[in-house]
Amino acid sequence: MAGHSKFKNIMHRKGAQDKKRSASFSKLSREITVAAKMGMPDPDMNPRLRAAVNAAKAQSVPKDNIQRAIDKASKGDAENYEEVRYEGYGPGGVALIVEALTDNRNRTATNVRTAFAKNGGNLGASGAVSHGFDRLGLIEYGIGAGDEDKVLEAAIEAGAEDVESDEDGHQIWVAIDVLHPVARELEKTLGEAEGVKLGWKPGLKTEVDEHAARTLLKLIDVLDDDDDVQTVWGNYDIPDAVMEKLG
Repeated sequence: MAGHSKFKNIMHRKGAQDKKRSASFSKLSREITVAAKMGMPDPDMNPRLRAAVNAAKAQSVPKDNIQRAIDKASKGDAENYEEVRYEGYGPGGVALIVEALTDNRNRTATNVRTAFAKNGGNLGASGAVSHGFDRLGLIEYGIGAGDEDKVLEAAIEAGAEDVESDEDGHQIWVAIDVLHPVARELEKTLGEAEGVKLGWKPGLKTEVDEHAARTLLKLIDVLDDDDDVQTVWGNYDIPDAVMEKLG
């Protein structure tokens, strides 16, 4: 089990916290609505909804917003969102997986394809890059949960597969079928997680230089700004020296 890795998934790269607050609230609310519609509207009875609500709370989404998102699903007022995934390559040969929730597949596909084309990337067919990733559960904690050793020990005891820690926090990877049991076990030691969800963990990472990194981060920002895009995952590794040059 690795205790530290310079690689972080795209949603946790440096600067990701600067995303527009309103856009973040909208995406979190959409996930809550979809989760509530797919299962029970009670977080205690619906693991996906509980994870979505916890993620929203971690980002300081007001309680009223969370309840409205749940009510939309239980009252049948919600749009029919569909989960879609896009795969492609970004600058420097980086593999990217884009997950979206959309009520208009044509609009979303066009926006994602345009983002890739205008920012040094190429959108591929389904399965083009996902074979290079493992589909796992991801439990996220902030740096306040404890130091690397404490989190690593708790993760081992709870049955996790891997841990990645850095100055921004901890990412704990687990098998999908034990995601929520492991998350509940970790709560006893580390408290409530900031995020509990499914993720894409890359096998091999691709190191990128300054030129490729600059264009890649622009592509990621464009995708992040799309209302339909929920998460972007990648196999990139940007060295600290390059990140410092990029500011």
